[in-house]
Amino acid sequence: MKDNGTSNDKNSMMDCLKNGLILKSQLSYFTVLVFHHTVILLLLTNSCRGQSQEVGPPQQIVAFLGENIILPCNPQPAEDSVSKSLEWGRLDLVPRFVHVRSEGQDLLSDQNPSYTGRTSMPIEKLKHGDLSLTLSDVKVSDNGTYRCYIPSEGKTSTVQLVVGSVSSPVIVEINLNTSRVMLQCESKRWYPEPEVIWLDGEGNLLSAGPTETVRGSDGLYTVSRKVTVEKRHSNNFTCRVQQNNINQTRETHIDISADCLVIVSSFAARVIIVSAACFICTLTFLFVFWKLHQTKKEEKAKLDEEFQKNKEEQTDLEQIVNTVNEQRKELEKQRDQLKLDQDEIHKKCDEIEEKLQSVEKRTESDSVQRFFDLKEIIMEAKKSLRQRNVDSGKLVESTQSLLKDAGEMINKMEDRKKAVDNCIEKIRKQQQEI
Repeated sequence: MKDNGTSNDKNSMMDCLKNGLILKSQLSYFTVLVFHHTVILLLLTNSCRGQSQEVGPPQQIVAFLGENIILPCNPQPAEDSVSKSLEWGRLDLVPRFVHVRSEGQDLLSDQNPSYTGRTSMPIEKLKHGDLSLTLSDVKVSDNGTYRCYIPSEGKTSTVQLVVGSVSSPVIVEINLNTSRVMLQCESKRWYPEPEVIWLDGEGNLLSAGPTETVRGSDGLYTVSRKVTVEKRHSNNFTCRVQQNNINQTRETHIDISADCLVIVSSFAARVIIVSAACFICTLTFLFVFWKLHQTKKEEKAKLDEEFQKNKEEQTDLEQIVNTVNEQRKELEKQRDQLKLDQDEIHKKCDEIEEKLQSVEKRTESDSVQRFFDLKEIIMEAKKSLRQRNVDSGKLVESTQSLLKDAGEMINKMEDRKKAVDNCIEKIRKQQQEI
């Protein structure tokens, strides 16, 4: 019986050993599957927290919604960090990883979903030891403290990112009565939550109602605050919205009098200035356009006047040329007639001489006296005719001289007429261009 008990104990021990070996093999299988995924995370855990050291004081970065910013991390000495393992993270998030690199590769499988597609670390910067993280399209949820951690060196640096959003305040409600005015100042899309104060014309704080704050689904704040004041002859008030953490302030001014209410905000003032500038530019453009139009109009009027003068001169010249041509034709006729008269006189003289010679041959002695008398008469007629011939010759010469002068005048008039025609043609072209 004793041997049987011993045998049973041995069998039980063998079964336990077999079960242990099977369980061990199963555990080792799962361990191999998990090991590859967790090895990097184990390197980046806080196991080395006791040996890590802060590199430089924490830095504060202020960014506004939608901007692209750089979270600095520049350990010293600067060296090629492309192959280094490092972690950018926020300890207040789960998972805390914002951007992780391991052995020269981005490891973003465990990246917090809110940063997907918005982080990068340029290789060129890593080659020069710059481990800064580029964060694009900044959101309100990005507000917080970021840690740059290098496991192999145990170095850590932190950056506090303060996200801001601002807008100009406006007066959204004005209630008037006979002597008092209630004003409400409202400003939307602020982050972090701002402070609203009312100031009088001397810059003193006014006693106003409580600030009403509403936070939207986008995480931005809308703030408003009311104040009741009295209407006076001249009363100036300022609504100021400020956020000291991001060093931002926006103001709206209001002037109240007993007769009227005038609101002038910084935005409205810019609108008024831009509108006035546009109006002045428009007036300047219209004035320049009008001036150019007037100048062209005056130039056209001068050209028309000059054209008309040249046209009249052209007409006068044409009339003069026509008159001179007619005179020349008359002179030519006169010259031709004089030549005919001269030829006729020569002919008559020759006939008289022939008759005289004939009379001389036929006359007797008793008729000598009458012959000589007749001869004397004939000689006087001949002399008169010859004198007439000389006068006619002089008249012909004078006519020819007149004809020559008339021809020269006609040539000059024709040259002048050509110049006037050219001038008129130029003026006509200028008129067409205008």
